[in-house]
Amino acid sequence: MNNTKRVQILERLRENNPNPQTELNWSSPFELLIAVLLSAQATDVSVNKTTDKLYPVANTPQSILDLGVDGVKEYIKTIGLFNSKAENVIKTCKILVEQHGGEVPENREALEALPGVGRKTANVVLNTAFGWPTIAVDTHIYRVSNRTKFAMGKTVDDVEAKLLKVVPKEFKLDVHHWLILHGRYTCVARKPRCGSCIIEDLCEYKDFPDKPKKRK
Repeated sequence: MNNTKRVQILERLRENNPNPQTELNWSSPFELLIAVLLSAQATDVSVNKTTDKLYPVANTPQSILDLGVDGVKEYIKTIGLFNSKAENVIKTCKILVEQHGGEVPENREALEALPGVGRKTANVVLNTAFGWPTIAVDTHIYRVSNRTKFAMGKTVDDVEAKLLKVVPKEFKLDVHHWLILHGRYTCVARKPRCGSCIIEDLCEYKDFPDKPKKRK
């Protein structure tokens, strides 16, 4: 795909959704961090149902630490992998209290050092909470980027690198949200809804393996 077509796609996505937002509920960088940590292999809807009950009770590192692992499990037990996630939440909160004054660090290395936080989660927090032009690539974004031929790659890291290279600066802050929403509601996994797609005439879709290769 050439850059002219890429810009046309981005302009249409922007016109359709000028101020895209994550569908996770949050009101502080810490709430966003925990929500994203919980969202691995879970839907945003299920995470929101959980955090809507958790955050009125505990929404700071110290208050969640005070709940303890078992207390956290009671709130997140409807989410997949809740046992390991509860452990990571408590470990993360302990580090935030002891090493960062109870605040979420605006630093990639520090974020990725937190239990359960990988590059994708760090990208989401840096982008959404702190306004960094990072691009978090999940399976939705991987699928859309490859299907359309907007930014092709065999792994999520490949796609992220390509997106960072080809997306103009003016679109970088929002492109992650546009692509994930497009993949979630239009360019869906089983059968893309091409007839209702606002970029159908610009898309270069042909069959391809929808799942990225796992990191070695």
